[in-house]
Amino acid sequence: MTPIFERVVVLGLGLLGGSVALAAKSRGAGGRVVGATRRREVLEDALARGFVDEVGEPADAVRGADLVVLATPVYAMADAVRRIAPSLATGAVVTDVGSVKAPLQDTLPGLLPRGAHYVGSHPMAGSHLRGIENASADLFEGAPCVVMDAGSPAQEERVASFWSALGGRVVVRDPAGHDAAVGWMSHLPHALAFAYAAALEGAPAGADEVAGSGFRDFTRIAHSEPELWADILTANRKALAGPLAAAAGRLADLGRAVEADDTEAVERWIAGARDTLSRASRDGHELRSNDNPKPTARSSDGRKERTKTTS
Repeated sequence: MTPIFERVVVLGLGLLGGSVALAAKSRGAGGRVVGATRRREVLEDALARGFVDEVGEPADAVRGADLVVLATPVYAMADAVRRIAPSLATGAVVTDVGSVKAPLQDTLPGLLPRGAHYVGSHPMAGSHLRGIENASADLFEGAPCVVMDAGSPAQEERVASFWSALGGRVVVRDPAGHDAAVGWMSHLPHALAFAYAAALEGAPAGADEVAGSGFRDFTRIAHSEPELWADILTANRKALAGPLAAAAGRLADLGRAVEADDTEAVERWIAGARDTLSRASRDGHELRSNDNPKPTARSSDGRKERTKTTS
């Protein structure tokens, strides 16, 4: 395929950054893919594995870049942009893989030189595993990739085309809308899994001997990296407060019904939860389809959407 960007530089080569680099290289989305991080052993590993065409220090690697992908933790992105800004060429596009968008949209554009553009992204893909050794060229295949509506339509389309080329299904949202949605669909599930895992401190000895598939399914994401998720949950604290309170309220309702030995109330609670889940899943069916998106008009609520086409 014709490269979407001639020179793609990925800053940070962990699971996500390594997967971006490998997918861009193997799928031809970047004419030349460059890896940059301050850890020399990671750069050497990425080059030896064929994930990138070249490696370098961030400020040097971004010279002449068409696209720079920030794949560092969210809290480190502003400093990363400050370091590379003097080296960015006019027309360069900076995007990222951060899980929270409003704080980045408020900060990063003002750090860029005139003529460079920031278009935030969030590929909804990953794993509780970490490191470039777990990266995959297919990590984004079929995954929703959220691209921010930040007022730069031409650059947004280029970034959207990049994620589509990597196999993602592009969804366009404004930063606040993104943070509210992922607060419910990603951050709250992680918080609940962490809370349950912490509560296991009170489990009786030998309880693990009866753990089955339900335990494994529910606790998988509780193995996620503490530093990463502490950053995500606190960065999205405003949008996450409501979901956390709602979940706590529902658990309290269930607790009262169980304590009262009210089987009918518990059954209604479970049935209501199941019905709500069915409606939420049905309303969000486009997030699970394998169709490839293309730009289209705004939906009835004013958000940009992308139509689905079949091959």
